[in-house]
Amino acid sequence: MEKKLINQIFLEKPPLEELIEEFLPIINYWANRYAYYGMPVISKEDLVSAGIIGLIEAYHRYDPSKNVKFKTYAEFRIKGSMLDEIRKLDIIPRSVKSKINDFEERLKKLYQELGRMPEDEEIAEFMELSLEEYYKFLESIKGITFVDIESLKQRFPELEEESIFDLIAGDQKEDPFEKYALKELQEKLEKALEYLSEKERTVLALYYYEGLTMKEIAKILDYTESRISQIHNKAILKLRSLLNK
Repeated sequence: MEKKLINQIFLEKPPLEELIEEFLPIINYWANRYAYYGMPVISKEDLVSAGIIGLIEAYHRYDPSKNVKFKTYAEFRIKGSMLDEIRKLDIIPRSVKSKINDFEERLKKLYQELGRMPEDEEIAEFMELSLEEYYKFLESIKGITFVDIESLKQRFPELEEESIFDLIAGDQKEDPFEKYALKELQEKLEKALEYLSEKERTVLALYYYEGLTMKEIAKILDYTESRISQIHNKAILKLRSLLNK
């Protein structure tokens, strides 16, 4: 249940400091969810700062006549501000992007040849890498997402980028700002998930749907945080290859 401070924000116009304190749990929640995309270039603290800026913008721009709750509008602005901060930094270097594209093409070819999703050893051999080099590559691609955002924006020009990231993060709640044509993409994601291993699906579920950090997942599954990161990135590369097939 929303607190009185939020419900009556534009009736009583509380000091901005009080509002920031009220929204800090929400800001921290989304900073934790998006922090992985920006590491190591951007920290959670940077995202919290961006979220506060988004809240301040919401405070000054909110229009009660739109018949949308302030909390809904503010959370939309908070997430958008954090994502803007991540995008500005261009987290993934060009050289790594080139390696990712090469990996996806090779994985598609190997998938077609085998008629199934290949094992780690098969992927490493096909890429002419040792298993250790392959795992190091997987660790180097933090910031990669399920889908190529730019390509998807070209396909759905009316789609807000925040809606895409919400889908990736597993945010299923109804929102007047997020009613877009994502049904096709959702169906493809669900189908693609069937091709992942149980371990990969578990890591993705714990991270995107349960909101756990890599460290927390590693503790639950009794792996190192580094290994969880590898599993996560490998699963995403597989999904990208399947979605682009």
